[in-house]
Amino acid sequence: MQSHPGAGDSINSYALVSYIPGPLGLYLDRIRRELVSSCVAQSHVTILPPRALVASADTAKVELAEALHDSRPFEMNLEQVEVFESTSVIYLAVGSGEQQLDDLHRRLNRGALECCECHLYHPHVTLAQDFPPQELPDMVALARARWGEFRSRRGFDVERLTFVQNTVSNRWMDLADFPLGHPVLTGR
Repeated sequence: MQSHPGAGDSINSYALVSYIPGPLGLYLDRIRRELVSSCVAQSHVTILPPRALVASADTAKVELAEALHDSRPFEMNLEQVEVFESTSVIYLAVGSGEQQLDDLHRRLNRGALECCECHLYHPHVTLAQDFPPQELPDMVALARARWGEFRSRRGFDVERLTFVQNTVSNRWMDLADFPLGHPVLTGR
């Protein structure tokens, strides 16, 4: 997910993510593009998966600001490459930080942001999705090889959450940032 100016008409599909910063984020972006060349999304962990809102985006922003006012930054570490069998999504499992992500999801999935999700919330970082099923074994092997080559810190501090909206061209636009540990809401 990443802001794409001029990406097309917005649709009623919103999510809350934490972008992965620094060398780790850049490396994961490269893996994602190597696995699925059409992938333009910036590497992230999703706190609230895509959902339609019954209220306005402005109402959702206010509720997020209120719900996050006492949230603090936390460390998140990434572990091994895994696959969601039901969807063939290739992802990195979350180690430390998983409980904090679960808690945030549970606390924020209400009010204007409430959604009955089609999959049980499972914190992860997507590496590849929407590819021909016959390519799964080779893509998993490549993802594991590339992840094994990464020699830097395999984690980051979750310090900011970003409220995003999708478009008809499936490009996500950043709407607002929520720094954790700060009661300030900054619009984009």
